[in-house]
Amino acid sequence: MSEHMSQLPQAITGSYTRSRPLPPYRGILAVDAKDFTGRPAIEHEAISRVVPELLRTALVRAELLELWESRVFPATTGDGYVFGFDPALMPFVVHPLLLTLQEVLTDYNVLSHGAAPIRLRASLHIGPLPDTGDEFGGNGTARNDTHRLLDSRPVKAVLASHKANITHVAAILSARCYDDAVAGGYTGRHLDHFVEVAATVEGKPFSQKAWIYVPQPSGPLYEEPAPEGTAQEPVAEAPSPLGGGDTRSPGVRNSAPRGNINTGTVHGGQSVDNSRTAGDRIAGDHIAGDYVGGNKAERVRGFQGDKVRGNKRQGRK
Repeated sequence: MSEHMSQLPQAITGSYTRSRPLPPYRGILAVDAKDFTGRPAIEHEAISRVVPELLRTALVRAELLELWESRVFPATTGDGYVFGFDPALMPFVVHPLLLTLQEVLTDYNVLSHGAAPIRLRASLHIGPLPDTGDEFGGNGTARNDTHRLLDSRPVKAVLASHKANITHVAAILSARCYDDAVAGGYTGRHLDHFVEVAATVEGKPFSQKAWIYVPQPSGPLYEEPAPEGTAQEPVAEAPSPLGGGDTRSPGVRNSAPRGNINTGTVHGGQSVDNSRTAGDRIAGDHIAGDYVGGNKAERVRGFQGDKVRGNKRQGRK
């Protein structure tokens, strides 16, 4: 009996029972290959192997090899890779590493000789995580949130909407990462390079403020979709060009004391027969100083002519 009891795993330490020191704070970088599951199965192993190699190459080019060599709880996620690092280096991971990773992927995809390109989403976060030195290290809320950010709608939408031949990296930063490294002025990228978003994950109870950063954009940055049920501005219905009844909105009255109103397609010529009123000079084709000429045989919409402000007779003989 005692022999079997000794083989049981250690009991989980109860939360909120006593005070303990926080684990060390870590910077966390996670990357994920776009459309991994849609690729042929024969490519999966190759992609899983090449992603960490691409990360290491980018770190070497960015002169951050020490970050790779000192990384903690590194792990493959099948379609990506994650590891922890000294959070003091987070400003350098934001820049120049992400830009360098974009350049490395550009080179790799150009030399891939027709194979489908590898495009990466990246997420950055900071938080307390233990390092037990085995495959169970690095687990905690900060790690979970890093992966939620990686799977969130905004960063997926950006990479999907930008051109595949230009934009190879789209990154999302947690609010903690942005506040400490970017807003604090420690990163060599201006605040205008980052766009605030609400990070949500389909089917998951997750919603956090985050920031999108695209080192080489080729499309619109993420815009929050309008919430369901949001009232839209009413669109006025166009009048029937066949003259089939009055389609004007209630309460709208059209008036043209000295001219024509065009509410549909105009065929043939138009004429205006005016008499002298309110002191305006009307002679021939000249009405209050504006000249109307030619055949109006096309559809007429909106304001016709130039807007005249002030005294229309000023500077005229």
